[in-house]
Amino acid sequence: MKLVSYLKDGRGCIGAVVGDVVVDLNEAMVLLGNGSDSPGVLARDMVHLIEQGDNGLQLAQEVMHAYRRMAELEAEAVRALAYPLSEIQYLPPVPRPQKILAIGANYRAHCEESGMPLPQKPIVFVKVPSALIAHGEAIVYPRITQELDYEGELAVVIGKRARNVSEDEAMAYVVGYTIMNDVTARDLQRTEGQWSRAKGCDTFAPCGPWLVTADEIEDPQSLTIETRVNGELRQHSSTGDMIFPIPALLAHISEAMTLLPGDIITTGTPAGVGVYRQPKGLLQPGDEVAIRIEGIGELRNRVVACQS
Repeated sequence: MKLVSYLKDGRGCIGAVVGDVVVDLNEAMVLLGNGSDSPGVLARDMVHLIEQGDNGLQLAQEVMHAYRRMAELEAEAVRALAYPLSEIQYLPPVPRPQKILAIGANYRAHCEESGMPLPQKPIVFVKVPSALIAHGEAIVYPRITQELDYEGELAVVIGKRARNVSEDEAMAYVVGYTIMNDVTARDLQRTEGQWSRAKGCDTFAPCGPWLVTADEIEDPQSLTIETRVNGELRQHSSTGDMIFPIPALLAHISEAMTLLPGDIITTGTPAGVGVYRQPKGLLQPGDEVAIRIEGIGELRNRVVACQS
C-alpha cells in the first residue's frame, strides 16, 4: 500500500493511494465496515497505525479491498470517499516521529566526489523532527547560510520497537519506505564542526509524498534514485551503491538506542550534490527540487527566500 498523511478541514487524516486519488481510511472503515467488533476509527494518525503492527496494516488492506469491491458497483457513497491527489494538502508521511536519524557518507561515489575515505562504520547524526515538511511545501532559504544544497535519500520507517537487532532479523522491523531531502547548509557544515545546525534548520527535512509499505518493495538495495533541480538531472544512482545496507544500519543504530514505531532513518545520498559540481550547483530561491525513487514516487519542493 501507499499510505499518505494529509490535511482535510483543518485535521490530519490518513489514506491509501489508489491511482490518482486517496481514500480516507477512517471514513472508509466507518462506511464499509470490516465484519469485526473493531471501533469505527482505524487509527488516529500514521504512528498510531504503525503501532498496531501487522494487525493494523491487515485491517487497512481489508478496508481497501472492501472499497474496491464497492467502487466497482459505482456506489455514490463509496466514490465520495476518494479525494484527488492533486487537491489534497500533504503532510509528512509520519508527521510526528520521535526521532529522525541520518547517515552520512554512505554511498561510494559520493565519498569519491567529496574526497572522503570510505567510513569504517556508519556515520550517524540526528536530523530534528521540527525540520520536517511535506511534499509540495517550501524549503525556506535561511539568512544564516549562503550555500544551500540538496541530498536525495531513501528513508526507512521503523515498524516496531527495535533494540539490539541482528542484521539477519533487521528487515522485520521495517514497516516501509519514503523519500527525504537532507537539505544542508554547506558553509555551516564546513565551519561548525558538527552537522546538527547545518542539517536541522526549519524546513530542511522534506519528506514524502507517502509511505510505501515494505511488502511493495522487493529489494530496497536495488532501487534507482534520481534528483533533479529545475528539471536538470543532478543525481542518478542505485541504492546498491550504499556502503552500509539497511540491515547493517539498523543493527548498528539499535546497539546504542531503541528504535520506535514511526522513527525515520534516512540512508545517505549518492554522488551529484551541488557543492561538488563544476561549476557548483547550489540551490537558489525559486529552484524546484524533485527526488524520484523507483517503486516509491517523487518528492517535490520549491525553494523560497526567508521573509523574516
